[in-house]
Parts: sequence; structure tokens; C-alpha cells
Amino acid sequence: MTEELKKRKIDEASANGEAKDTRRIAVIKRITNETKIQIALSLDGGFIKLDESIFTKDKSETESDDVATQITNKQVINVNTGIGFLDHMLHALAKHSGWSLIIECIGDLHIDDHHTSEDVGIALGEAFKKALGHIKGIKRFGYGYAPLDEALSRAVVDLSNRPFAVINLDLKREKIGDLSCEMIPHVLESFATSAHITLHVDNIRGFNDHHKSESAFKALAIAIKEAISSNGTNDVPSTKGVLF
Repeated sequence: MTEELKKRKIDEASANGEAKDTRRIAVIKRITNETKIQIALSLDGGFIKLDESIFTKDKSETESDDVATQITNKQVINVNTGIGFLDHMLHALAKHSGWSLIIECIGDLHIDDHHTSEDVGIALGEAFKKALGHIKGIKRFGYGYAPLDEALSRAVVDLSNRPFAVINLDLKREKIGDLSCEMIPHVLESFATSAHITLHVDNIRGFNDHHKSESAFKALAIAIKEAISSNGTNDVPSTKGVLF
């Protein structure tokens, strides 16, 4: 996709955003000696942008960027972590959660995929927590099942302010593309910890590791979409009277 076409699609998406913006949105930067990350996230979809890309012009126009790019009048998704399969998983998460999501990451991939994967999970969790704000008027709990051919996964979410993650995908391969399979549950753990949520994700059945991983991220998307949806009140969904 050319830059001109991307801009035209973004402009079309932006045209629907003339009313006062009440969406849950966050833009964050996270810079360490190992990674440089910036994220724009809208939990309610719609047009989003980063003020300035961290990539050079040549980098932002590479063909690989289009793999995890999808721009409509409902969502803007553009994920570029430098790790193709991670981009694919985060694209699926955003798409089925109803998010608009831009992730840019420059990481020390000359070492391995650990720092990039972990830090993207951390940064996405921080963006989610910031965008969500105080927990009130939403369901708080959510669950989802998603199949992908022979694979079936289940995810359960509690927007609890109690960071905890139990991830059981039972992956067999060493890598899927350039992403180490051991990093896939760690990305989810890192996200849950930074987002301050309780998260359980299980692969119920399956034998293809790509299918098992993707069904897990899609199940998580369904669970999150339910948890952050309105419960029809302005109440805090807790006996404590406060969350976050």
C-alpha cells in the first residue's frame, strides 16, 4: 500500500470523526536501551494517528508493513514490531477487539526477539490501562472462545486491578516465523501485568501451533471486547467501590 493510498484511507476514516471525541484513547512512548516503542490505541476504534513516526521514510514504506495494516472507516490498524508473526497476532487482537491500534517498535533484534516481544507487551498493557481509565460503567468481566480449524482457545478477562496471568497454549515448535514460541505466552503475561488485569488463556485443543496461537489471540480479543463494553450504568463494578 502506497503512502498516498494510506493517507487517502485515513482521511476518509477521519471524516467521520467531526463530533466531540468521547473515545477511550491513549498515546504512549516507551524508550529503553533495548527498544524504542510508540503506540496509539483507541479502545473504541475510529481514526487515530501518531504525530511522527519513529521509522525512516524507507522503513515506513517497506512491503512488510502492509502485512499488519488495515484501514477502514471503523478501524485504523498498523502494527510494525519488526517480528512478522507478532505483528500478525497483534493485528488479530486489535481487529477482533474493535480497537484502532498503531504500534511502532525498533528493537535489538540483532540479539534475539525477547526484548522486543516483552517490551511491546508491556507498552501495549500501559496503553490499554491509560485508555481505559477509571473502571466504571463497563462489564469488567469477559470471556471468549475462538476456533481456527482444528484449534480452539478460551480466554477469560477480569479488569480487576489485580495483575495476574495464566497462559497455557502447549506450543511444540521452537519458533513460528521469527517469533520464539516461548515468547507468545510471555507477551500475554507482560500485557496483563502492565494493564493490571487478570487474564486466563487456554488452548483447549489443536495441533498446529500457528492455529493454536492465533485462536488464543482471537479469543482474548472477544473477551476484552465484552469486558470493556457498557453495562448500562455509571457504577463501579466492584464491591470495593473502586477499581484502578
